[in-house]
Amino acid sequence: MVTWRAPRTIDESPLGHGRLGSMDFANVYAQGFARVAARVVPVHLARPDKNAQAIIEDLRALEDTGVAVVAYPELSVTGCSCGDLFLQDVLLDASDAAVGSIVEASRDLRPVIIVGAPVRDADRLYNCAVVVHRGRILGIVPTSYLLGHRQSFLNRWFSPAAPEAPHPVRVGPWEAPLGAAQIFHAEDVEGLRIHVEIGDDAWAPIAPSTRAAMAGATVCVTISASPTAIGTADERAGAIRSASARCHAAHVFTSSGPGESSTDQWWDGQTFVYECGDLLGTSERFPTAASGTMVDVDLRRITAARRRRGGVDADPLAQASAPFASTGFRLDPPSSDLGLRREVDRFPFVPSDPDRLARDCHEAFTIQVQALARRLEATGNPNPVIGVSGGLDSTHALLVCAKAMDLLGRPRSDILAFTLPGFATSEGTRTSAEALMDAVGATAEVHDIRPMATQMLQDLGHPFASGEPVYDVTFENVQAGVRTDFLFRVANQRHGLVVGTGDLSELALGWCTFGVGDHMAHYGVNAGVPKTLIQHLVRWVASQALFSDDVTTVLETIVDQEISPELVPPADGKTLQSTESIIGPYALHDFFLYHIFRFGEKPSRIAFLAWHAWRGPSSQAVMWRRGDDPRVSYGLGTIRGWLEAFLTRFFSSQFKRSTLPDGPRVHDGGTLSPRGDWKMPSDAHATTWLKELGDNVPSEDM
Repeated sequence: MVTWRAPRTIDESPLGHGRLGSMDFANVYAQGFARVAARVVPVHLARPDKNAQAIIEDLRALEDTGVAVVAYPELSVTGCSCGDLFLQDVLLDASDAAVGSIVEASRDLRPVIIVGAPVRDADRLYNCAVVVHRGRILGIVPTSYLLGHRQSFLNRWFSPAAPEAPHPVRVGPWEAPLGAAQIFHAEDVEGLRIHVEIGDDAWAPIAPSTRAAMAGATVCVTISASPTAIGTADERAGAIRSASARCHAAHVFTSSGPGESSTDQWWDGQTFVYECGDLLGTSERFPTAASGTMVDVDLRRITAARRRRGGVDADPLAQASAPFASTGFRLDPPSSDLGLRREVDRFPFVPSDPDRLARDCHEAFTIQVQALARRLEATGNPNPVIGVSGGLDSTHALLVCAKAMDLLGRPRSDILAFTLPGFATSEGTRTSAEALMDAVGATAEVHDIRPMATQMLQDLGHPFASGEPVYDVTFENVQAGVRTDFLFRVANQRHGLVVGTGDLSELALGWCTFGVGDHMAHYGVNAGVPKTLIQHLVRWVASQALFSDDVTTVLETIVDQEISPELVPPADGKTLQSTESIIGPYALHDFFLYHIFRFGEKPSRIAFLAWHAWRGPSSQAVMWRRGDDPRVSYGLGTIRGWLEAFLTRFFSSQFKRSTLPDGPRVHDGGTLSPRGDWKMPSDAHATTWLKELGDNVPSEDM
């Protein structure tokens, strides 16, 4: 990569080592984010001085936000609808002067500023993005392509960029490199590498931003002046969304707005920002005053996503492309708490959009059903054998079994379903289990495991066998082991295949009895489904009328009850043993799992994200349980404590995941199968991760 070092007019002493590390925990830049803005200000057509004044006033109004990058539309200095006036030296001279005033004003402003202006270079005129920072022009990026409707008139005035490397040109008294192959990198914000393209460049078969992403750009900015029409907004958003997903980059888009000529067309001032295919923010179209989108883009997420696919420069196209020039700048980001300008999903495995959630539930359920049907076919069509407790996981697994039987054209009575009450089984869950097995149409049996468990406890010399109320891990696991052993022996006897019910969240926490316990099955249909999603799957099944009304009635009873292993008798004879009171809230654990597993996040950053997701009332429509209060919150101290517990359990339980039975992957977040998405030695220790958490996250609420 060629490095361009333009003359600097401000102090550029090297930044001290560890600068970001000294920032406050709550600071977004310390946590790997960068604040960006796509802005629109009313255009004063063919009045560069007025446009520059409006841009400067808007920039000053944004200064206290801590924004790093601010982009204004294509030809925002002159207006994009000047027509043949672009060939008038009066307008071009005024444009140069207006750019100069923005450069001067930028001396006292933090962000990198991107404005659109016509730029002369010898006998050519270019439609350019001028990149300004702290009293200098970092670079000038011309249009690479003139496509579609623009080709018929823009090439009347402007030339496309030449393919050669950037070369210096002058805009007033400033000299800067002009060329499309430029990246602007922050020397003091890790991962902030900016590329700019103009207008229809983004719609080219191979857009300049695609090549730039392959060269390392993380924030791709498109400044546009394309007029609007019916459907234009969706077309733009679709193109930019796709580019951000393919390139694993943040894409910032802004287009011309009020004040342009109404002679033959109109402009809508649309702005938005996508990151890795996700919409971070958008503004209202057709504004009448200054408006835009300001969000925090996650540079570490972008880097992690690229690292997982081997780097964006692994594509042969990147090797064949001309090298990009890279110009450095010092942002000097603020170290205070700026808040976080992006939505952090409390339930990352569960889409907040109801339509998307319904689609995800349909896909997940269909994957589970078809995977189980395929396994049954491949093993000689055995009878599914399943333990049904009346809890959430076994309920969903039984529904999967029933639909697999339907798919195979077999009677549901081939399902051998057992409820196996023990020392702490409540009347409510037992009743629900029996009702569900009958309503589904399975061959249902009830077997009390207490005699078998008591015999084993006696053989072990356990105090409970002598009447003492000792409810230790042996007492619990004897029951779990007896249940699973019984199911396997039934499978031996009746040509069966044991269907596991344990879910992804339990596997992450090691909340399962190893070996001949609920850790083991012939096939684990729920192994790829997190706890926070299973409840929505059961609700979705009930809402789709996939089963009879009797089944739906039972599901409505089961879906919101307390999650409990029901292995320890309640002290008061009434209150169920609570799983979450022992291991912590599943809502938090699924949040931790998603971010450490999918993105490889540091524990301190996971704590930061969880703090923003759970520190106050939530506006998200999705909840963990139907009766949950969206105002529920967790302080930073609580989050840190449960994250420490999660990390400890996650590392110490790898040996269980290393011997998992087969099960389908249903979520793009992955699974913990040792044959698929997660390969980890069972001997690894959590010490390094716990130290990072302890060193960087306050132990008390903020």
